[in-house]
Amino acid sequence: MAAPDASFESLIAEARDVDVSGWDFSWLDGRATEERPPWGYAGVLAGALATASASLDLQTGGGEVLATCGRFPAVAVATEGYPPNVARATALLRPRGVAVVAHEEGVPLPFADGAFDLVTSRHPASMDWPEIARVLEPGGRYVAQHVGPSSAVELIEWFLGPQPGAPRWRHPDDEAAAAEAAGLVIDGIERATLRIEILDVGAAVYLLRKLPWWVPDFSVDRYADELRALHDRIRADGVFVSQSSRHLIRAHRA
Repeated sequence: MAAPDASFESLIAEARDVDVSGWDFSWLDGRATEERPPWGYAGVLAGALATASASLDLQTGGGEVLATCGRFPAVAVATEGYPPNVARATALLRPRGVAVVAHEEGVPLPFADGAFDLVTSRHPASMDWPEIARVLEPGGRYVAQHVGPSSAVELIEWFLGPQPGAPRWRHPDDEAAAAEAAGLVIDGIERATLRIEILDVGAAVYLLRKLPWWVPDFSVDRYADELRALHDRIRADGVFVSQSSRHLIRAHRA
């Protein structure tokens, strides 16, 4: 937690240097908050794994969410593309019997057709629906929590200006159509709009470094003026509020 009277320079310096690998967001404690969806994805994931015989978790990050589950099937695999996260996930998941495979997005999954009866993911950066359908056995399930449209758009627009396409970013209806075109059957989609509160400018820097697709050309130097203005806004209002959206999607291979 930053000191209430921390200077702009000290907040920026701290956030610019902190490690942002993995999906542990505990550095933001006391600096930013985000509401959680009502369905509780960790519990949903644990329940799905408890009845699976062979599972695949896509884009697992540092494995932090998957590692919260109490039971894994006899065959349990996770993929991740970012090398620091691969190392982190391996250290966390291998002792639990989960094999971690390095895999870049956009490349076919290195698994046989029908290898899994469960594929899961939390906040995948992209979905290769034909590949997901291919590695699922007939009747196999896809259970995942996705980031939805307009997530963090208020923060993104602070740096990039108006984003007229935001309402269609990662829209669940578009994703459902793509999944069905690949041979999946949608069993249900739950949706939630959630509140993000950013309490100091360092939290914004941390988020933009950790989630670089929000502002792809972000750097502290490039956006120094916008960061200073954001700092002043938070000092005046006490908080910068943005919104996120999430959807829980359940599907199976026909």
